[in-house]
Amino acid sequence: MSPLAVGLMSGTSLDGVDAALVDVAGPHDVRLRAFRTIPFAPADRSAVLEAIARGSARGMALLDVSLGERLADAALAVVADAGHRPADLAFVASHGQTVWHEPGRATLQLGCPAVIAERVGVRVVSGFRTRDVAAGGQGAPLVSIGDVMLFGHAVRGRALLNIGGMANATWVPRRGDMDGVVAFDTGPGNAVIDGVTRLVDPAARFDTGGARAARGRPAAGVLEPLLAHPYFAAPPPKSTGREVFGDVFAAELLDGVRAGGGGDDDAVATALELTVRTIASHLERWLPRAAERDLVVSGGGVRNPVVMRRLSEALPTWEILRFDDVFFDGDAKEAVTFAYLGWRTLEGLPGNVPGATGASGPRVLGCVTPA
Repeated sequence: MSPLAVGLMSGTSLDGVDAALVDVAGPHDVRLRAFRTIPFAPADRSAVLEAIARGSARGMALLDVSLGERLADAALAVVADAGHRPADLAFVASHGQTVWHEPGRATLQLGCPAVIAERVGVRVVSGFRTRDVAAGGQGAPLVSIGDVMLFGHAVRGRALLNIGGMANATWVPRRGDMDGVVAFDTGPGNAVIDGVTRLVDPAARFDTGGARAARGRPAAGVLEPLLAHPYFAAPPPKSTGREVFGDVFAAELLDGVRAGGGGDDDAVATALELTVRTIASHLERWLPRAAERDLVVSGGGVRNPVVMRRLSEALPTWEILRFDDVFFDGDAKEAVTFAYLGWRTLEGLPGNVPGATGASGPRVLGCVTPA
């Protein structure tokens, strides 16, 4: 019988906790049974942003526990949704919430696994990124193992793009084939768009339907200097986060547009254009030029029609597909992948892709907290 597990993910968009209940039937077969997102309350989101900006030791410790409670709640909820009991689970795999990511040096995810183990009553696999960093890697992107083993095309190359808070891409030569994999964070996904939107409208969580971006015009005088940021010129492997492309970056973008006489909608449009242009330039520069080029897109950016339209215009030689239309609900992709990573840890199998993270070799990732 395939082990039943829950994968938990809280990403850089800071929307909430994604929980996926899955069956792991083998190294290329993970079946989604149930999925739900538990949104962060405004206080939860503020606590994470405060920790990123000005975290104290006490604040980090308390946030670790409170996030552990949120993660446990999500695990229990998705199990109940499917009509199961926590005792039916083999394990929970939790990515936690990143509060600091300094590629190649240190990475910190909070969401205490001991709290999850106590609340759910099963063993918990967590702390996936630190071993890759210790082995000289970026600690990201780790979803590449799922892209390679679960979501690659069976007979030819495929690119997978996730537009979350940051955007990351993976080129998979063929499902299960690690040779020739290329992966990296392209830079901001939704984080800067959302950040600018909240600055111009504090009641808004994001630019619903891309309405503001559709009304605005990108400010070339602001956009071009931003595109010259050294991150975008750096070769893979590379990863980034809110430490670079977060609310401070969004505020500077907004100030620059306003100083040039642009409006608030123009600032949102400029942020969106930055996301699309940097995704497109990374894919064209660093991915192989295969005869057939399909790009499978997941993440919150898929729900922004202006992002998807501009992506199609910027990548005219690619066939752009929604992850939902090829596999399952794309919002569940990363939570499913971390459940799969937890399974690999417990099986003693490497969870990183050295060609993606830059680690000195394959490593079994994560730590196990007993039930």
